[in-house]
Amino acid sequence: MESLQTTVFPGGPLPLSAATISARLDRLPATQTMWKLVVLLSFGFFFELYDLLYSGYIAPGLVKSGILTTTTAGFFGMNGVAAFIATLFSGLFIGTICCGFLADRFGRRAIFTYSLLFYTAANLIMAFQVTAVGLNFWRFMAGLGIGVELVTIGTYISELVPKHIRGRAFACEQAVGFIAVPVVAFLSYLLVPKKPFGLDGWRWVVIIGAHGALFVWFIRRALPESPRWLAQKGRLAEADRVVSKLEEIVARECPLPVPAATHPQPVTTSQTFFDMWRAPYGKRAAMMIIFNVCQTVGFYGFANWVPTLLVKQGITLTTSLLYSSIIAISAPIGPLIGLWIADKFERKSVIVATAASIVVCGLTFSQVSSGMLLIAMGVGLTLASNIMSYSFHAYQTELFPTSIRSTAVGFVYSWSRFSAIFTSFAIAGVLRNFGTTGVFVFIAAAMLIVMAVIGLVGPRTRNLGLEEISQ
Repeated sequence: MESLQTTVFPGGPLPLSAATISARLDRLPATQTMWKLVVLLSFGFFFELYDLLYSGYIAPGLVKSGILTTTTAGFFGMNGVAAFIATLFSGLFIGTICCGFLADRFGRRAIFTYSLLFYTAANLIMAFQVTAVGLNFWRFMAGLGIGVELVTIGTYISELVPKHIRGRAFACEQAVGFIAVPVVAFLSYLLVPKKPFGLDGWRWVVIIGAHGALFVWFIRRALPESPRWLAQKGRLAEADRVVSKLEEIVARECPLPVPAATHPQPVTTSQTFFDMWRAPYGKRAAMMIIFNVCQTVGFYGFANWVPTLLVKQGITLTTSLLYSSIIAISAPIGPLIGLWIADKFERKSVIVATAASIVVCGLTFSQVSSGMLLIAMGVGLTLASNIMSYSFHAYQTELFPTSIRSTAVGFVYSWSRFSAIFTSFAIAGVLRNFGTTGVFVFIAAAMLIVMAVIGLVGPRTRNLGLEEISQ
């Protein structure tokens, strides 16, 4: 078979460089192997979301066991559910803002693997804690690992796939990942009210999630290192081997001739934190910081509190967990819709539209008491939140060049974790003083800011190369 590397550029082969590596990747069709890589990374995201989102589902069990209380007398009381949620996001904040550089320095593949192992070990230890202090400490440690993993997976996917399927790749990642939501909700419904073998049900939910470590070694063996990252590090021969192998596999799988690459775009090679603040990145970083501070209010304000909010609406603990499980079934559906729409619409437009939907569904949720209406609005909130989630995860990786992508995404995304630390306490206070209506007015205000900042400031990115967007 003729080497694809020598024929992809009009006018003959070009010298091996980061730009030509990127161009060769971007012209590959979406074959079975390309999607296999996305699905493997998505399994990592599944275990990550399981650990990230079980907080709200096991919270009633933590209260029932006497370790935590639903509300606290003081704003920063450490024995309440809000503190448990806040310690997770404190870890996430430090993990993303201080450790995002790790994937830029040591590679996407290595950090993807070891951060997953770190947080699953921390969660396993947490499952056997009997005090609020021990529980919160190990939840904080798990947050550190999850924070690093969140940044690494998004960066990894954006660099492995060609530009024309990037949106669908993130939708696939989130569709697989969000299957964790109904899984953890259903397990919580079955286990949290009970004590199987004398062990509190919430502990079983945590222990089951720790099994992700058993699969990570199988996942990593099938994943290549990001060739764009290798090229940025000057390891061009390794990058060429990865891309050449992909080209050979794709050529066998694709019945049509592989298209020629367009002329490669110049690739930025700056690799310092301060490069993130040079034009045009500084404006984008500021935009995404504001966005991430506010989107967290909507996403986690509902996801982490839904069973508690339902109890406040007069629903019993067991019934609230049942309703939460039904609502959670819709979690993967939003990203599945994304497999159809992700690369057809501008990501900034989808973010604005879903933020508006969260406002409408949230305010309606706070005003109804019928079980069917509560479930319907909960499903609407979940769909809108999860469509927004895959859209902005793709969007923020597209706004920065490969050389600083993990660092920049880690920094701007960390502000969502910082916001979540205080959001959990704020929602606890609003819930205590103003009920569910107050909670959703708070969420609506945050979503209006999201709509304004992305709609007015955000650049278009659909079907542009990662380096083209950076120009």
